[in-house]
Amino acid sequence: MLSKVKDYIKKHKLLDINELYLVALSGGADSVALLLLLDEMGYKVHAVHCNFHLRGTESDRDEQFCEHLCQQKNIPFHRIHFDTLTYAETHKVSVEMAARELRYRYFEQLKEDIGVAGVCVAHHRDDTVETVLLNLVRGTGLKGLTGIQPRNGHILRPLLCVSRQEIEVYLKTKGQEYVTDSTNLEADVQRNVVRLKVLPLLKELNPAVSENIQRTAENLVEAQQVLDAIVNKYIGVKTLELNSLKKYGSSEYIIHQWAKQYGFNGTQVRQVMAAETGRFFSSPEGYDLLVDRERLLVEPSLKPFKTLRIPEEGTYVLDDLTRLTVKKESVWISKEATVATLDASKVRFPLTVRRVEEGDVMQPYGMEGRKLLSDLMTDRKMNVFDKRRQLVVTDAENQVVWLVGIRTDHRFRVSDSTTEVLALYTN
Repeated sequence: MLSKVKDYIKKHKLLDINELYLVALSGGADSVALLLLLDEMGYKVHAVHCNFHLRGTESDRDEQFCEHLCQQKNIPFHRIHFDTLTYAETHKVSVEMAARELRYRYFEQLKEDIGVAGVCVAHHRDDTVETVLLNLVRGTGLKGLTGIQPRNGHILRPLLCVSRQEIEVYLKTKGQEYVTDSTNLEADVQRNVVRLKVLPLLKELNPAVSENIQRTAENLVEAQQVLDAIVNKYIGVKTLELNSLKKYGSSEYIIHQWAKQYGFNGTQVRQVMAAETGRFFSSPEGYDLLVDRERLLVEPSLKPFKTLRIPEEGTYVLDDLTRLTVKKESVWISKEATVATLDASKVRFPLTVRRVEEGDVMQPYGMEGRKLLSDLMTDRKMNVFDKRRQLVVTDAENQVVWLVGIRTDHRFRVSDSTTEVLALYTN
């Protein structure tokens, strides 16, 4: 057992003999074995015990046992008491989640206070097997089938290579006692159902089921790492070119992981895969995803734009980054997209700046006849995101004088008879 754990620590580079580590000590067989093993290997460790006050005198018994064990082994001992039920009620979470949040928050605080390199917890092979089975029953992707990992930030798990049975044999050979949490013997929690009922049945089919599931999970970790390397190329990308994914054979997983970073779930991704061009989806985290031919676009959800009335010349604020300056000048014709020059005598104040509305029309500069702005934008191959952001400037009669940044209306053009221009500058 000692050799097995040593090799596992070395393989995953979990611990450094020169560093100090915390061991989460509950008093149960797993955490007691972890403490003894690390101490026997020569690692510098402190023990930390959390009393959640959920099991009356049994909780106090566990604390006293842990304190006495650390005194015997001359290992520094830290403890903390939590009012777990009150925390759960206040934060509207389950008791199990409350205990988890309290425990790991305290671990992080203590880690910083005494300067440890990591917190060692006693998850073993059976725990990762149970996790795989639970995730499989609930429905999961590849990552959910990889089980519990040996390292998660500062949380370290040196015992994932050994089973509960091996741990008990190790403690028996050491003559070391431990305490038993009575709630672990009740089949009223999903994990306990798997532990006490499902796994024993599976072992009747194959006694090596735990080892086989663990080995499968480790194999899937390798596959996950390959996929992660591919997915990482698309993290932070706002435009996903679907043609670029064809070389991977299947694109759904990559799309799912890409969309996940913006808050989209699996159901939405499946809908995206089947959606036609022009459809978009919104995530709870404030992003919109657009299906645009052979690509997917994502951007923050559109913020409302307050219609702006411009009664006279001056500079006006359109948004946090953009200003519109309106002023009369000597005759000239702009060739820049950010500046419109109009015949001042033909434009009646007040002007209005707003987003394009359904049914808006104009006579595009250089053309005869009117055209819907929606058609004009489609001709320019603007996508839905671009169209819904598009601004127009209208005159006192609600005539579109400028499709901002794109085109002015021919009726308000600067001509040979123009004596003064009205210039509109955006920046």
